[in-house]
This record gives sequence, structure tokens and C-alpha cells, in this order.
Amino acid sequence: MRGRGLAAATVLVVLCGGSAAVADTTAAHSAHNIIYLQGDGLGLGQRDLLRLALKGKNGRLAMDGLAVTGLVRTSSADPGEIVTDSAAAATALATGHKTRNGAVGVDAHGRPLETILERAKRAGKSTGLVTTAQVTGASPAAFAAHVPSRDSQSDIAKQYIENSRPDVLLGGGEDWWYPKGNPGLWPDKPGEESRSPYGDLVERAQRTGYTYVRDGDELRNTRANRILGLFANEDMVDYGPDGVGKYAPRVPLQQMARKALETLSKNPRGFFLFLEEEGTDGMSHENNAHGVIDAGRALDATVAEVMRFVRAHPDTLVIIGGDHETGGLAIENYDASDTDPDQDGPFDVPGSKLRFTVDWTTRDHTGSDTPVTAEGPGATRLGGTVENTDVHWVMRAASGL
Repeated sequence: MRGRGLAAATVLVVLCGGSAAVADTTAAHSAHNIIYLQGDGLGLGQRDLLRLALKGKNGRLAMDGLAVTGLVRTSSADPGEIVTDSAAAATALATGHKTRNGAVGVDAHGRPLETILERAKRAGKSTGLVTTAQVTGASPAAFAAHVPSRDSQSDIAKQYIENSRPDVLLGGGEDWWYPKGNPGLWPDKPGEESRSPYGDLVERAQRTGYTYVRDGDELRNTRANRILGLFANEDMVDYGPDGVGKYAPRVPLQQMARKALETLSKNPRGFFLFLEEEGTDGMSHENNAHGVIDAGRALDATVAEVMRFVRAHPDTLVIIGGDHETGGLAIENYDASDTDPDQDGPFDVPGSKLRFTVDWTTRDHTGSDTPVTAEGPGATRLGGTVENTDVHWVMRAASGL
């Protein structure tokens, strides 16, 4: 959406969801590439936890170094809920329209909404979805599929290979691609099994031009321009409470991001890339602060990888955000006499003798605003407080899609 110029067209006002983002239009159509990098469930508390635990009291994460910082309001259009889920939040980011919880790429009445990825594809750009969750999970799916329920993951996989056709698809979730009785490569845990009602969708993807890679070595070595990689039976993270949950994806997010950037940047018309670290959300659901730190370390390493690309390609708009906050995470001073069972820690602060604890208020999502940091053409429009739908319109305006 474009606003009228003021005094030689120097101001753009993006209006959506009743809010406005105002910025200089001199770079309005100069974003050749767009990278949206999401820490699922990443709120201000998670950002502070990562900074304190990894960099110290006065340290800076890679994601702290971007030029623009703002806050994003995350509520959905669900008539019965104040707090969003990942499907509604991602749909708002992907389409610029709010919807009900659980809906993927459709409005509150179930009607399909065109996504930023689909617009990029129509403009001749390359596209990619990369996540440590299931690649058919709610967040990536909202950018390239249209289903009334986030649970319809085989339908999402089918839409990927038949309709939206992202050039790079990397993540977990092979159970949704293989039919019952075909376990695929990764072992199922109790209660898990392959469940595609459409037969072998991996084979179908290969027939339509995808190269299928099964591990980090195959991903590293492929030179294909269209890649499907499934690196876990469901999510790539083993969730559980502190001492049980383990953040150990078989293929690191940073490696997947590097391959996606290498592949998509071959296209002279540019690309759109969605990257997601799921562990920050899953471990927050488990109130596992150690797991959040491990996932956050991987997320920030991926940010550094992305920013190396951006420095060499300054016509790239990169946005780092969280779709919602999870866990109600708060940082507290360490008190040895405090035996609150909802606390995690203590954690050391590098470079000091200080220690802190993490307190949790819920195992679910909260309605808190989430931080957004951005750099590149159009990034200044994300300074201040915006709606999650505004993020979509900023990407659209910056790239001219």
C-alpha cells in the first residue's frame, strides 16, 4: 500500500490494521532481496536472556547490531482469543491481513490470501522456506500454503510442490511426506508415524524437479537449484524440561541458511527467504531456559551468517522478529534463598561475577509485543511500534512486489 507524497514524495505512510509506519520513500523499491528471519516465540525476555547469557551485561548479540529497532503488536483476529498462535501470526506477516488462530494463509472466512512469497515468485524471484521446525509447520506454511487448519500438514506439503513451489524447502517433518507404512529415514518416537494420504510426496517432489537431500553432507554437496531437505521425522529439536530437552538439530540452522542464500542468490531477479529457529519457542513452552539459550545461540549465529551476506548485498532487506512471545519469561537477580519452582538457573553473566535467574509465568504464548530489528532498503519503516501486518506491507513497499 502506498501513500501520497508530501513535498516531493519523501514520505510513505503504510496503513494497515489501524496503524501506520512512516518512512523515507527514496528506497521504496530498491530491495532486491528480502530475508525474514524469525525466532519463534522470541520476546524481549528471550532477547535479554540470550544477551546476558551469551555476551554479558554490556554485550551485544548479532541481532542487536542492525540499524533499526521497533516493537510489533501480535494479536490475531480470533473472536475468542486475545493471544495469537503461530498460524495467525505468520499469516499476518505473510499476507498483511489478520486471521483467526489456527488458520494458515487464509482470512477469517477461509478465503485464500496471497502471500509475499507468492508475489515474489510471480515477479520471477526465487523463494525459500527454512526452519528447525517441520517445514510444513504453521509459520513457514503461512508463506506458501492456504489451509483452514495448521494441522493439515500433508495438504501443505502437497501445495508446496504443486502450487507455490519454493525453490528451497529445508526443515523437519518427513512424517507428512511419506505414506503410512513407509517410515522414511528418521526413526519415529512412540505415537509418531508417517501419515501422508497422498502417497509418497518426496518422490512426487523429485519427479517435479526437486533434488532431495537427507543430511548435512548431501545438503553441503548439492549444486541443485531446487532443493527439498527433510532432516527429522517431526521438529528438528527434542523438546522437554530442563535436563531432558535437548537442542541438537542434525543439520544446523546456520548451515541450512548458508545453502539457501547460496542457491537463491543465483537468480539475477533476487529472492525472498523465510528462516526460522523453532527452538526458542519450543523450549519456552517447556520453561527450559537452558534450551532457549542453546537455540538462541544457533539463531544468533544464523543472524551473523545472514548479515555477512547482507554486507556484500546491500540491496537486501533483512528483518529479524518473533511471531509472539512464549512463556512470560522474566530476568531476575539471583537469590540463593528463593526456592520458587518456576525459576530456572542460576546463570552466570560472562565477564562478571553476577548471576541471574529466569522466571516463567506460563507454558503458553502471551500477548506481549515482540522486538523487531531490521536493516536495508525500507527498514526505517519498522522503527517505533507497528502491527504484525505492517511488516508485510513494509516488505511489499520496499521491494515493489
